[in-house]
Amino acid sequence: MNLIHGSPVAVFCLTACFAWLNDASSADLAQRPSVVLILADDLGYGDVQCLNPERGKIATPNLDQLAQQGMTFTDAHTASSVCTPTRYALLTGRYNWRTRLQSGVLWGYSAPLIAEGRLTIAELMKQNGYRTACFGKWHLGMDLPTTGGPAPTVRKPKIVNIDWKGAIQNGPTDVGFDAFYGITASLDMAPYIYIQDDRFVGECEGGKGKSAMVRQHDFNTRDVLPEIGRKATEYISSQDGKQPFFVYVPLTSPHTPIVPSAEWVGKSGLGKYGDFVMQTDDVIGKILDAVDARGLSKNTLVIVTSDNGCSNAAKIPELQAKGHYPSAHLRGSKADLWDGGHRVPFFVRWPGVVEEGSRCDQTICQTDLIATCAEILGKELPENAGEDSVSFLPAFSGQTIRSSRAGIVHHSISGHFGYRQGNWKLLLARGSGGWTSPNEKAAAKAGAPFVQLYDMENDPGESDNLSSSHPEVVERLLAQLESDVARGRSTDGMASRNDVATIKLWKSGEE
Repeated sequence: MNLIHGSPVAVFCLTACFAWLNDASSADLAQRPSVVLILADDLGYGDVQCLNPERGKIATPNLDQLAQQGMTFTDAHTASSVCTPTRYALLTGRYNWRTRLQSGVLWGYSAPLIAEGRLTIAELMKQNGYRTACFGKWHLGMDLPTTGGPAPTVRKPKIVNIDWKGAIQNGPTDVGFDAFYGITASLDMAPYIYIQDDRFVGECEGGKGKSAMVRQHDFNTRDVLPEIGRKATEYISSQDGKQPFFVYVPLTSPHTPIVPSAEWVGKSGLGKYGDFVMQTDDVIGKILDAVDARGLSKNTLVIVTSDNGCSNAAKIPELQAKGHYPSAHLRGSKADLWDGGHRVPFFVRWPGVVEEGSRCDQTICQTDLIATCAEILGKELPENAGEDSVSFLPAFSGQTIRSSRAGIVHHSISGHFGYRQGNWKLLLARGSGGWTSPNEKAAAKAGAPFVQLYDMENDPGESDNLSSSHPEVVERLLAQLESDVARGRSTDGMASRNDVATIKLWKSGEE
């Protein structure tokens, strides 16, 4: 795969493709590209064979084929190294730490994180004539109906007072999706029950004293991944091509519980995690096959990525002992500030616009999806939307991304901050800022400095801390990070407000 450097043919193709956008009418709807956005859960950069040919041992034929059919982004990042905050940023184009969620994730009963009136990609697309649907793991909170009193707020409440026949509010169908089928959060969080649109599918058993086991009687965690795939493929297969659609498919795999279906057990030779990655690749392939079989591929933008790096629950040391490195050449994994926590697979396919087998090495963030979709539609985002989003549409034709953002903010599970600008990466942490050793406690005990600075071009494995030899770079990046936080946005535009009054940048002390 080669980086395209904006050939005249590619530029002409992109220009011609979007000539209709500025004056779209009802007749243009059929010409607008549909969008399929698939988000894997805890899939590491090195778990995809074509991204890690030397040290990757899991077969991922569908993702490899997708890379051959489109563009691979080699320096794509999530806004956080864990689930909920990444999903918030992906859908809204705004960093999660601007909300109440300063660290960690939400639970299965949690209240919604997306505020009323906050523009999402789904709402943007819906306003512009798209059908919109979501199938899979929501994990952004919703107001669950109760039999009395407030809904639970913790992961394992002592009493579960959910009204299983009541209507759910402020869930997916209230933030832009016409249809939803999936679950509230991760498969290691109750309640274990499907939701269709704004209603539970059945009722759960369990309650006082058994809150962690609140489950619909025939709900089986092993069936959820294939069920999500079936729902997504059925929806795509039902489209007639006359009205564009936006489908968001947040998968539940290969996140814990690691439960590959029986036919996948033993396929990888690396244990259940490898098997689950292979099944995830297969489900992605089935969704892409549905696009192709319906004759929609030529006018459908497909994006496949992950919400963060591989989790320690995959038993990374055991995988490495067998020759598989889930983070490839990168340091760290899920939850960390090091790149293994948030640099993720990112593939784009759009025949006639994105050249087959192409590659982009420019740095992007998943916050950029809403601005990219807006540019595809020929629309300007409102001042109070997508405050941290930059369109990477020019990269589709090999052009330089025109960014008003100085850099990208990284964030770990514990709320530690990092900042990437060009080749430089600043970490306001002593260690990983997450789960990988040394964590912050161990790094502090070892006397590690408060800050880390890496040259990502020459040291992508983040092994040589240059903070003491380049204090001027530390000072410059820190000042920019402070500005991006204080302004309520990292892009050009009117200053905005964060949802909280105080955001603590230094979690492990300050020099």
